[in-house]
Amino acid sequence: MNKKTIRDVDVKGRKVLVRVDFNVPIQDGKVADDTRIRAALPTIRYLLDHGAAVILMSHLGRPKGKPDPKYSLQPVAEHLATLLGQPVKFCPETVGPRAEAMARELKPGEVMLLENTRFHPGERKNDPEFARQLAALAGPDGLFVNDAFGSAHRAHASVVGVAQYLPAVAGFLMEKELQFLGRLLTSPERPFVAILGGAKISDKIGVIRSLLQKADKLLIGGGMANTFFKALGYEVGDSLVEDEVVPEARAILEDAGEALVLPVDAVIADRFAADAARRVVPVDQVPPGWRILDIGPQTVERFKAELRGAKTVFWNGPMGVFEFPPFAEGTFAIARAVADLKDAVTVIGGGDSVSAVKQAGVADKITHISTGGGASLEFLEGKELPGVAVLEDK
Repeated sequence: MNKKTIRDVDVKGRKVLVRVDFNVPIQDGKVADDTRIRAALPTIRYLLDHGAAVILMSHLGRPKGKPDPKYSLQPVAEHLATLLGQPVKFCPETVGPRAEAMARELKPGEVMLLENTRFHPGERKNDPEFARQLAALAGPDGLFVNDAFGSAHRAHASVVGVAQYLPAVAGFLMEKELQFLGRLLTSPERPFVAILGGAKISDKIGVIRSLLQKADKLLIGGGMANTFFKALGYEVGDSLVEDEVVPEARAILEDAGEALVLPVDAVIADRFAADAARRVVPVDQVPPGWRILDIGPQTVERFKAELRGAKTVFWNGPMGVFEFPPFAEGTFAIARAVADLKDAVTVIGGGDSVSAVKQAGVADKITHISTGGGASLEFLEGKELPGVAVLEDK
């Protein structure tokens, strides 16, 4: 990683504008899962301990460019204060007179959180004036720190725009993500096995082709496998299939050879529901009216055999509809298999996969759990992430 981090600059006495990823679930006015908040703590604590005044900014949800109380970051500020063990000043504005006054009065060792950046229409448009107003909160000697890897693939004002007005460096979480994912791209210890799941193949074609060049094996599960089955000429009943991508799936299969491994059996259901009738069939024998909702037991054993001895593993996307307990076993079995690997670097990316390893109770056995689903896939596809590109080189 050749980008400057907060270790490479003097932060004492400076106001530091930090883009964090506090896009967390809120239930009944409380934070329901604080994984992303905890992931930002090392950077925040380092800055506070080294005499910086810290101004945090983040988006939450999709409020469509205008204030919506449902997406306020106030509950996050309250939760963060508990985790830090010190007050977190909450600004009900993102920019404007109130934000300017609070930022001006902020002293070294103090922290404030701005309201949701997406309450402003200029955020997603990367509006230069909105970015300038954000940057101005840090003052003439200010610094911009990007610690929101999960948003680094978006060219938004709070991610890239502010870097036009302030020197920009990486926080510790950003650094960690780039190191682990960078190693997968440049120097993975082999055998390197990648696992991709989730519903769609269309938004993952680039990363499938990239991983087929980098990994020794690519295991495919979830709804995206159905499009490959259709490309092979199998009957898939009412399973989710992206018909427009079938020709591309066929081309990938021809190019991949034995490197791409598909399920051999599936758990099927007579309707899309947790209490649906279900049974296990070979993947080429799905009856009309039925649909594939999980990988089958033979596939679990096949995938486990492919994982045996792996030294590097990357996994993104569930193996089935794991929100329904009867169709979660395939995903949980793979989570346990990845966690049980000894002496392997294991990297999980994407919200559903992260949720799966947590529900399976094995999150503490994973080497690195990435905070960026879309960002980690674009990075592994070889794309330059806008939020990384604007950071200063060492």
